[in-house]
Amino acid sequence: MANTVNYATIFEREINQKYARELLTTELTSQGIRFIGGNTIKIPYVSVGGYKEHSRAGGFNRQPVANDFQTATLAFDRDVEFFVDAMDVDESNLALSAANITNVFITEQAIPETDSYRISKLYADFVAQGGAVDGTALDATNIIQIWDTAMQAMDDAGVPAQGRIVYVTPAVNTLFKNAFAGSRSLIAPDNGRIYRAVHNLDDVTIKMIPSVRMKTAYDFSDGWTPESGALQINFILIHPTAVVAVDKHQYIKLWPEGSHTAGDGYLYQNRKYGDLFLLKNKVDGVYINAEAEAEQGSGGSSGNGNSGT
Repeated sequence: MANTVNYATIFEREINQKYARELLTTELTSQGIRFIGGNTIKIPYVSVGGYKEHSRAGGFNRQPVANDFQTATLAFDRDVEFFVDAMDVDESNLALSAANITNVFITEQAIPETDSYRISKLYADFVAQGGAVDGTALDATNIIQIWDTAMQAMDDAGVPAQGRIVYVTPAVNTLFKNAFAGSRSLIAPDNGRIYRAVHNLDDVTIKMIPSVRMKTAYDFSDGWTPESGALQINFILIHPTAVVAVDKHQYIKLWPEGSHTAGDGYLYQNRKYGDLFLLKNKVDGVYINAEAEAEQGSGGSSGNGNSGT
């Protein structure tokens, strides 16, 4: 039998690099998560009492200590398989090579789907845990006021100021740019380039995400598509410690010709298993502005459609 060279080790390295560069919600990915059982994580919470008046007659005031757990089970388990006939590779001038197929699949399917799932799952968890979605329609006259409201809500809740991120649609990003157009001067250097981008506001990193990845619900039965009646999320202000986002398992395998029984060609397989969870005691670490239900009419939907999972 001919030697089997698993080129997937090279693909996996390239795919990880591609995720790091192009996944727009990469800051939410958690590290060092431990599992109990095969697909369950157990997140501990500790609550304690506060100070009481000290008596100089001696002794201390004993307060209760309690612990609880949030148990979450992974549910987003995805896979795909491609078979390419040996002659198709040859006659397409190598356009159907494994490297090209991998690049297109990761860029056009895997990465956008991961962003879309995480954002819609965050929205669903936020609503399920009693979070109030801000349905104010945004425009140039109110964008800064709504921003200040979101930041103040987090400040009042004691959410750390350092490390906050805001995910925005291109439309909201434009509103932010225009909101400061009259309060800044644009200086064109010798090369004539002018930069109007706003990357940081009140020490919060702004990350722009395509509108199609910022919907409230998706159909994942065949790839990823927004569900009929899904609402548009305009921005999500979040502290990454408010969520746990894990990729427990990723399997990538390229079966060269002669190493499988599927036919005369190569077989490419990819599986990705993970999920995202909003921590129940950190709902205040998330502020969402989204399209209001009333604007969608009777067909609106606010849930996260995990069809096919």
